[in-house]
Amino acid sequence: MTHPPAPEAIIRALREYSPRSLNIMEVCGTHTVSAFRSGVRSVLPEGYRLISGPGCPVCVTSQGQIDGAVALADVPDAIVLTYGDMLRVPGSNGSLADARARGRDVRVVTSAMEAPDIALASPGRQVVFLAAGFETTAPATAAMLSEAAGRGLRNLSILCLHKRTPPAVRALLEDAALGIDALILPGHVCVILGHAPFLFISEQYERPCVIAGFSAESMLLGVLDLTIQRARGETALHSVYPDAVKSEGNRKATELMDRAFVPCDSVWRGLGKISSSGMRLAPSLKDFDAELRFGVSPGEPPEPRGCRCGDVLRGRITPPECPLFRTTCTPAAPVGPCMVSSEGTCGAYFRFYKGGTVAWEIS
Repeated sequence: MTHPPAPEAIIRALREYSPRSLNIMEVCGTHTVSAFRSGVRSVLPEGYRLISGPGCPVCVTSQGQIDGAVALADVPDAIVLTYGDMLRVPGSNGSLADARARGRDVRVVTSAMEAPDIALASPGRQVVFLAAGFETTAPATAAMLSEAAGRGLRNLSILCLHKRTPPAVRALLEDAALGIDALILPGHVCVILGHAPFLFISEQYERPCVIAGFSAESMLLGVLDLTIQRARGETALHSVYPDAVKSEGNRKATELMDRAFVPCDSVWRGLGKISSSGMRLAPSLKDFDAELRFGVSPGEPPEPRGCRCGDVLRGRITPPECPLFRTTCTPAAPVGPCMVSSEGTCGAYFRFYKGGTVAWEIS
């Protein structure tokens, strides 16, 4: 197996090829955190800008969807199951953590596959799983629904909050004000989808893009690939993460999703409604749709006053440009979801950004 070059060698090559400026959006929240934690941002050539995109699934869940989740906790005899990052996201009427403090049965799970067992052990109760996440978590939800249908569970449903990444990337590229020159694509999503769903970036929008892993070496190799493409006037989709991402993706996972979900329009926090960017249950599984079962449709209320999470998610501003950052909005008392999630851009800036510099050098 060929080992990647050391970070120092990649940095030297970057400085040799680097153009005067390069605006690179990293779409994945894990990349955002990794770039800070490893010190990647601190060693990029002058004129380079890493733009954090809407790569945190909790963060892009709209205010109305959060309100719908909180409303489900108030359904009599309901048990609401959620991933941990969703628990503290504030909605118009408080968070799921607030609902739990009021005595509602809100439980944190680490896997969708816990839901059928909880439903089976809770006759007479309505178990609702908050199915959030991109194409990375949707296959697990699909597998869980298949098992629930096989067991004939009638007291289990899901609030489908899953979102599709490629349509959101397309919407960002349509925003000329962002000035995106190149993209680091989400490694985890590409493990599932492969290359084909992102080829439009290079073929239609003529932007270089690269699939990278999450180590400092892999991210820097990705930046170097984009730099060389830019210097040569090329626009292609390349991968520096071949051990994890195959060009065809994970066919079993995509087949599970195709059976369970159909594309639908979806509202993204900060990006608005994007065509075909969401997932809803296939007609054969509509009996598991919590929105239909309980009539949850709260609409889209305004964002919290002063919160600029939406602009952060679009890449229009960095978190320190929000007037609430580090003052009213902190991880201990978040105003918006970008400060709550472990992959949120505001949370990453809070931990690693120190007044114009980053806290760590390359490691």
